[in-house]
Amino acid sequence: MPSDIAENIANVRAGIARACARSGRDTSAITLLAVSKTQSPDVIRLAAQTGIATLGENYCQEALEKIAALRDRPLIWHFIGPLQSNKTAAVAAAFDWVQSVDRLKIAQRLSTQRSPELPPLNICVQVNIDDETSKSGIAPNELPVLLDAIAALPNLNLRGLMAIPLADAGPEQRRSSFARMHDLFESQRARFAQFDTLSMGMSDDFEIAIEEGATLIRVGSAIFGARPRKADK
Repeated sequence: MPSDIAENIANVRAGIARACARSGRDTSAITLLAVSKTQSPDVIRLAAQTGIATLGENYCQEALEKIAALRDRPLIWHFIGPLQSNKTAAVAAAFDWVQSVDRLKIAQRLSTQRSPELPPLNICVQVNIDDETSKSGIAPNELPVLLDAIAALPNLNLRGLMAIPLADAGPEQRRSSFARMHDLFESQRARFAQFDTLSMGMSDDFEIAIEEGATLIRVGSAIFGARPRKADK
């Protein structure tokens, strides 16, 4: 319920603090992204009043309506869902970040469609760390070539990697996936000076993700409560 949002955010921040204490990290190194898909602008506004400044959206048309409704708030918008070619122009114009780039064609379209008058669009490449046939993301062994190509494109700022481990995996299996993502991130960070973002961890596993090196966590239901499934418009 909306009335619980402030308490939920406080609980999530407490979880961040616990994970940082266990892993010897500073909480300032962790960005909390609130996954606001299916939430109304009024609910998002409540979260913003409690200190949330970074929002993640999966559905393009729904997100564009929210961005327009909340232009009076200094919010940072991340597109985190699968991105189709026919949505890249709208995403390039409205968002600050895209975390779900997994092929060069999408990056090229975002580069071409991002106005030079806007700041460069921040990009994370999605990695299919557990080799799931049903999940988006590039294979780890194909990552360096894609990163090199994206880094050469104008109007984009290559910032890091994103991953979603197996949904039905247990805590230790997820920890293993997060650890492999961190190793992959560090190996590429040495090649790109601007590489600073490892996006992994959600409501039920963000503490493990932080312990394994996440710099950005994507938390939805732990902030806003359970939400119904929704298809893109």
